[in-house]
Amino acid sequence: MTPEDPIAPADRNKAFRSLSPAVWRASTVLFDNIADFTTRKERLFDGYTYGVTGTPTTRALEERVAELEGARYCVAVPSGQAALCLVALSLLSAGDHVLIADSAYGPLRTFARDYLQRFGIQHETFDPHAGAEIQALIRPQTKLIFMESPGSITMEMQDIPAVVKVARQAGVRTVLDNSWASPLGFQAVPAGVDIVVEAASKLLSGHSDLLLGTIATDDRGLYESFRTAQSVVGQAVSAEDCFLALRGMETLELRYARQCASALAVASALASHHAVREVLYPPRPGDRGHARWASSFSGGGCVLSFVPALPSEEAVHRFFAALGMFQIGASWGGVHSLAAYYPEAEQAKRSHCLVKTGIVRLSVGVEDASRLIADLEHALRTAGNM
Repeated sequence: MTPEDPIAPADRNKAFRSLSPAVWRASTVLFDNIADFTTRKERLFDGYTYGVTGTPTTRALEERVAELEGARYCVAVPSGQAALCLVALSLLSAGDHVLIADSAYGPLRTFARDYLQRFGIQHETFDPHAGAEIQALIRPQTKLIFMESPGSITMEMQDIPAVVKVARQAGVRTVLDNSWASPLGFQAVPAGVDIVVEAASKLLSGHSDLLLGTIATDDRGLYESFRTAQSVVGQAVSAEDCFLALRGMETLELRYARQCASALAVASALASHHAVREVLYPPRPGDRGHARWASSFSGGGCVLSFVPALPSEEAVHRFFAALGMFQIGASWGGVHSLAAYYPEAEQAKRSHCLVKTGIVRLSVGVEDASRLIADLEHALRTAGNM
């Protein structure tokens, strides 16, 4: 080919290289011949069949997450809640029983109560401090145990190794929502957990601008169940969102290290503040969950909670109004710091919650830790002044 000749269409991709992954958008997947088309469903698990089950951009994200998790397989879905629900829909049938940690994501418990129960699937919440004693709750019909450790509001730590051991002996699958620690803080699949869910909207993507969830496992049969359910239920993910998550993961280790260090500094400062009754952050020595955290986890987490020692709900409102760097928002894991409040009435709905008062939850971003601490101290001082 001479310099004047155009690049052949088949060679155009080979002639271009970039540090960024390509964004492959597609609803329709093309096939070379009719034989490939008529046998396309045979490649549901290891190829491309239709846009709903992914493009090369989706696969790039799934492979990256699986590598981080120490797992062989991963399925990306539209959100962390979608991941939790898809696991349940894939593996549960009428007559089954499921155990859910009382500290697990609220919408998961709502899904079990308002939807799974309608289809003849029974659920039961368990004490989120549980370990081997969970064995007493396992029935012959129990199929799944959903864990979230620590709980992302009240920070209870389950004894994951003990729960996994008991579940394995009983033939029950374990599921862990690992969004708080991420795979950098805890690799749950190598630790024996059967299924690991991440709300990739949070730490993995890191910029509060997308919704995405992932399901990781080492079990080929489970992977095929999840991929099939993703296709049947139509849980497609956006190629652009996968691209953004991949881009966010390029800085995951840097963000994670900074946010964890800052969160520990914030937790330590709050623990000695007279307007704070208790700090809930397992990586902090002295926390009620620290020993369990230290036995399995590392690094830390960017989310912590505290119980304010303020005289009234009005004072709590003054605290939030006085915040400058912390913005009010329900999510977490991004580069910007957030604060949220969960009133006493919310905790009262839970049968196993040890913290029965209102809780302030903080998501620590990448801002300077000293400025974040000063912001909180200013807000607490303002809230305490009548």
